[in-house]
Amino acid sequence: MNFGRVVVAAGLSGLLSFAFLAVAIGSEYWYIIDVDQESNSTGEFKSSHSGLWRIYEEKNGSYHAVSIYMNTTEQTEQHEHLSNLHSAIVILLPVSLVLLVFGGIFGLVASLARSYTLLSGEALYFLICSFFTLSGVCIYVSYSEQALDLLQWEIGTELPAHVHVSFGWSLAMACLSYCLELATSVLLMLAARLAYCQHHHESSVALSMA
Repeated sequence: MNFGRVVVAAGLSGLLSFAFLAVAIGSEYWYIIDVDQESNSTGEFKSSHSGLWRIYEEKNGSYHAVSIYMNTTEQTEQHEHLSNLHSAIVILLPVSLVLLVFGGIFGLVASLARSYTLLSGEALYFLICSFFTLSGVCIYVSYSEQALDLLQWEIGTELPAHVHVSFGWSLAMACLSYCLELATSVLLMLAARLAYCQHHHESSVALSMA
């Protein structure tokens, strides 16, 4: 197996993981509420799609910030818990994105040096990045489900049949980023192993010629 090809594959995988996560964080299709307007006679529910920071309401064509409760006098323990989950999400995912930037820089240095130690460290580094991304995604899923449960509790019933909720392609992009971060980690570990074998082979040849 060729060291150069493995390193290039790891670089492309790392670059794609960064691009997918950047698109996911910057887009606003993490959570989608689709309302059948023909059945929505009361107008109580509105179609919308949301990102990590903003919600777009299709009926009004307007954006507003994601917030669990604007009136602090009506803040409940459940709302505070959801607010804390949301804070964790908007910290973990951007931190993972920043870590990927530094990972790309250090990975380039490690591959040029062909150092087993540096490449192994980079593999571990990307594994840590994937942990941040996975944690952010898992917390978002939990946050969304709990927010839906709270909404149904507040309205006193389950959502009507004409209201459909689903996760959007932004979440799928974040999941793809996580998978590519894992792939990058595995490829870097393989590159480290190849660098070690090549260095060991060259050392053996040098000793035999001495």
